[in-house]
Amino acid sequence: MEHGPVHGGNGSDARAQQSGPRLVFWELTPKCNLRCVHCRAWAQEERSADELTTEQGRAFIDSLVAWADPILVLTGGEPLYRPDWRDLAQHASDSGLTVALATNGTLVDDSTARQIATSGIRRVSISLDGADATTHDGFRGVPGSYAQAVAGLRRLRDLGVSIQINMTVARHNVDQLDEALDRAIALGCDAFHLFLLVPVGCGIRIAETQQIEAERYEDVLAWLAERSKTAQIGLRATCAPHYFRVVRQRGGQMMSPHGHRSRGTEGSPSGRMHAATRGCLAGSGVCFVSHRGDVQPCGYLPLVVGNVLERDLRDIWQHSPEFAQLRDPEGLGGKCGLCEFRTVCMGCRARAYAATGDIMAEEPFCIYEPKRLRRD
Repeated sequence: MEHGPVHGGNGSDARAQQSGPRLVFWELTPKCNLRCVHCRAWAQEERSADELTTEQGRAFIDSLVAWADPILVLTGGEPLYRPDWRDLAQHASDSGLTVALATNGTLVDDSTARQIATSGIRRVSISLDGADATTHDGFRGVPGSYAQAVAGLRRLRDLGVSIQINMTVARHNVDQLDEALDRAIALGCDAFHLFLLVPVGCGIRIAETQQIEAERYEDVLAWLAERSKTAQIGLRATCAPHYFRVVRQRGGQMMSPHGHRSRGTEGSPSGRMHAATRGCLAGSGVCFVSHRGDVQPCGYLPLVVGNVLERDLRDIWQHSPEFAQLRDPEGLGGKCGLCEFRTVCMGCRARAYAATGDIMAEEPFCIYEPKRLRRD
């Protein structure tokens, strides 16, 4: 569901600072019924006592609408565990925001599907981390979760809800890409997004055994670039910013959902869900708000820069020193700072932070050698 800001080249992205984020992820609750081995968070069996209340959530939405026009993604944990999820979604939609829902799909029974379809939510993303039940259930930690997710997906599609499948790529499923994409098409989905594992939260424990090698990472991005030429649904790489380099190296342009060039797609609802012009969007096009109101550059970058109960998100977005850093490709370190593709890629800032503690360090999972480092 991510899409990027308009980026003006070198230097800090002043337009992003003034216009606000293009995408806001709001973690409604940390409670979840699955035990995903790769989750950015540590799933909880109960809701947290410090979640924003309904009134605080509505106030947060009002403050957001007052100055920005992002896509608001309701996420978790599992967001459907909040009893007021529909009220919050409807309030955001009625206020003029484009609203999306990120769910594992297992709680989407007939009644919930009808509520989603009538709540103003424009798209639902459901995670399928494999092309079959064995692969998915092993990664998600609960037997039967694949069948439940697919059943929920079908209920939503029958009601005309736009569906996006998210797939986290790791060693357990990297050989299933073609099969998984074909499955998404057969299920009638509108988009298929690949996420490359980021070693945060639970993902730290499995990084050594599950994170694919940098060379294989490059192969996955080349596969995605090739399949995007002919696929009948929208394809995106998320948390894989070098995809933008790979596409340009192959002489292509970023594609919109049905094979059209990305320029001009943002005017339509479907285009807003897909359009992107830069790789890593943390702090420049995206921000994350936790269940307690903490603001981070993205959900995978656990660096708290403020709290919406203490400061308006506009103030945090415009004046956070960390966000200012993340908008400036000239501040990148290591080979990222020397790379000719730095303004369209930026490297994954979350992986850099996980590896070094420095948000501007070089991306640790990139094999590309910038021209300035090559020896003739």
